[in-house]
Amino acid sequence: MLYGGIYFLTDRRLSQIRVEDSVKRVLDAGIKWIQYREKDLTRKEIYYTAERLRRITEDYEAVFIVNDHADIACAVDADGVHIGQDDLPIKEARRIMKDKIIGVSTHDLQQAIEAEVEGADYIGFGPIFATSTKENADSPRGLELLRMVSSQVKIPVVAIGGINIENIEDVLKHGASAVAVVSGILKSEDIYRTAGEFVRIVNTVIESK
Repeated sequence: MLYGGIYFLTDRRLSQIRVEDSVKRVLDAGIKWIQYREKDLTRKEIYYTAERLRRITEDYEAVFIVNDHADIACAVDADGVHIGQDDLPIKEARRIMKDKIIGVSTHDLQQAIEAEVEGADYIGFGPIFATSTKENADSPRGLELLRMVSSQVKIPVVAIGGINIENIEDVLKHGASAVAVVSGILKSEDIYRTAGEFVRIVNTVIESK
């Protein structure tokens, strides 16, 4: 299961605590894959937060990915970068990132295949279900399209969008290599406890295979 099967995305807007504190709580709960996603701060602010998160994730021996900014990812020695369809082309991101991880957001089968051909290490695919995390989010893609995409590409597929405790098992059983979770953790009353429950479910699915 890719990096433990759970990919935690930060979202400063959803959390009542600092990004660094929410990351520490999910790491304490056993999640080993963190993506720092920030759309509203300046690049300098993003850099300094990414630098702090890199130190934290190193302490936990966790994978650290920076969203959008390949240069910042390199500057803080992150493990990789995650880019969207409107961001830097994969070829140019690879020139910057060298052998580090490059993930790409995709929303249909063609985009997924293109990302694999162009050299992505994994794809994010979704939204699987309706989500309020991203403004102007695409319509839900659903589990059957997830199954189709997962069967058509050889690189890992990370499902994203509306994933919660109730549906995560179905998502994994439809071919996802891992799941990305944002509001399913950050909107809970107890981040640590909820993250731990996600870890427990994923481990149960892994053990059953």
